[in-house]
Amino acid sequence: MYGASMHRFSSLLKTDFPQAAKRPPWILLIIIFSQFTGTSLWFASNAVLGDLQQAWGLGGDALGYMTSAVQLGFIVGTLGFAFFAISDRFSPRIVFFVSSILGAVSNLGIYLFTDGLSSLLVFRFITGLFLAGIYPVGMKIAAGWYQKDLGNAIGFLVGALVLGTSFPHLLKGLGQNLTWETVTLSVSLTAAVGGLAMLLLVPDGPHLSKGTSFDPKALAIIFKSRLFRSSAFGYFGHMWELYTLWAFVPFVLTMYVAQNSLSTLNISFWAFAIIAAGSIGCALGGLISLRVGSTRVAYAQLLSSGICCLISPLLFYASPPVFLGFLLFWGIVVVGDSPQFSALNAQYAPKELVGSALTIVNSIGFAITIVSIQLINYLSSIIDVSYLFLPLTIGPVLGLTALMPLMRAARV
Repeated sequence: MYGASMHRFSSLLKTDFPQAAKRPPWILLIIIFSQFTGTSLWFASNAVLGDLQQAWGLGGDALGYMTSAVQLGFIVGTLGFAFFAISDRFSPRIVFFVSSILGAVSNLGIYLFTDGLSSLLVFRFITGLFLAGIYPVGMKIAAGWYQKDLGNAIGFLVGALVLGTSFPHLLKGLGQNLTWETVTLSVSLTAAVGGLAMLLLVPDGPHLSKGTSFDPKALAIIFKSRLFRSSAFGYFGHMWELYTLWAFVPFVLTMYVAQNSLSTLNISFWAFAIIAAGSIGCALGGLISLRVGSTRVAYAQLLSSGICCLISPLLFYASPPVFLGFLLFWGIVVVGDSPQFSALNAQYAPKELVGSALTIVNSIGFAITIVSIQLINYLSSIIDVSYLFLPLTIGPVLGLTALMPLMRAARV
């Protein structure tokens, strides 16, 4: 997941730094809050898509195109920020603030200037560009303040990202009568407040260091390492499934409600709950990895998620409690392996090319999400919805196969 890029920054902390100055107690809380608010821009339009479809006459395929536009923007932004070393040339907290404000403005553009699919995709792409200056840069800010306890801080930040991604659904779910304009304005305001908080309350930390220059030539080198290839391809299998599930959860909930005449089910709230449950998987996976290692945790969670894909056709024949419980469990395991893949990619990347390697792997991973999103987007109109998530099994199967060299190494 997007977590792969964050360990580029933690890998820079291998050098012994002098004893850290005493941290103000609010530092981690503000970084968590700002990450949460900034990443709420990611699915801001997904939460109100139903309203947009009614207002602008958008087709059912708008979901896939809109989500892919954000992913593409994030890919371009990540490569651009890395190539020009933006967060090394300027203070990361200033980069974070500017990105939060511009991301909020681009999200607000949907309210001010958009009246159809084409302009919606443009503003979603631009929002993705600025998300590249929020999540990875926020991790670098944390790395500037935390050294030995950086892993613990990152665990909280991954959880903040998952919650931020699901937040627009919660906002819509708690106020089902809120208009799409109100939700859009609220998310933009929230992101701007978080960016301002980071600027004013989180100075540059004592461990802040510059990263290595991005080297595109690393693409020809990094995959020669068998163990890095194993972790990277495992991560690719994980990414094939993750964002597609997140994007289409509201659609599946809507179809289940229609099929079972459950007019009382709050679709937006349950979409939030299913996505947000991933923060539990991240936290538990991190704790368990301290005892058994990242490889075993990543393998177990990817296997669990793959089984969910495989048996998903049975989901529509289940009672509402079983249906929702199944999706909540899937929400936990589908993203719980993300921090572990991040750790593995950082561990096995060629040491002289860590930053470039993780940027490349992160970008490939998000490119894969576009392919899987568009595949499911196409299939959603031609196959029964109960089979919609079955093709996602491909990702976990290939990912688990790729992880076998690391699993063998973990047994030694």
